[in-house]
Amino acid sequence: MSGPAVLVVLGSATPPGRFRRALEEAVGRAVATGLDARLIDLAEVRIGPAGAQPLEGGDDTAAVVELIGSARAVVLATPVYRGSLTGSLKNLLDHVPVEALEGKAVGIAAMGATQHHYLGADRHLRDVLAWFGAVVAPVGSYLSSADFVDGAPSPGAAAELDALLADTLRLSSGALSLRPLAARRPGG
Repeated sequence: MSGPAVLVVLGSATPPGRFRRALEEAVGRAVATGLDARLIDLAEVRIGPAGAQPLEGGDDTAAVVELIGSARAVVLATPVYRGSLTGSLKNLLDHVPVEALEGKAVGIAAMGATQHHYLGADRHLRDVLAWFGAVVAPVGSYLSSADFVDGAPSPGAAAELDALLADTLRLSSGALSLRPLAARRPGG
């Protein structure tokens, strides 16, 4: 399966809000330039608990994991909950096999009410992504309530998200070969 050039995964657990709108508009602008970019909002799909049997009636876990694996680059976006990423995004990442993100360019976007937690989700996601051996964009994007007017992202916030998508895709064309932490063995 051939995936998108850039896949944005919003680790939300609530109905669409400002962050969703900002990401959706950034993906729309990327698509308007001819780029195959897609958005998955975890509030709109069913992801089973990691380590559990699939949900009765099926769920979307396998399809979402496959899309992540087939994407050329991935942007993980999360609202800040308790100073970190959402449980729904962490649960999805617990399903993802190492090979799906190993050596893959990944960007990080987060949003919080204020600037107070601007590095919380970024730091935690970088730790998880290092385990996979992902190639993480050195600069992420952080939006706060001040970046929105009447629910719409400011021009500066929109430009920041556009740059993150473009930079993550550019990073995907690099020729890095990294050994994921998950593959390292003691004494190896």
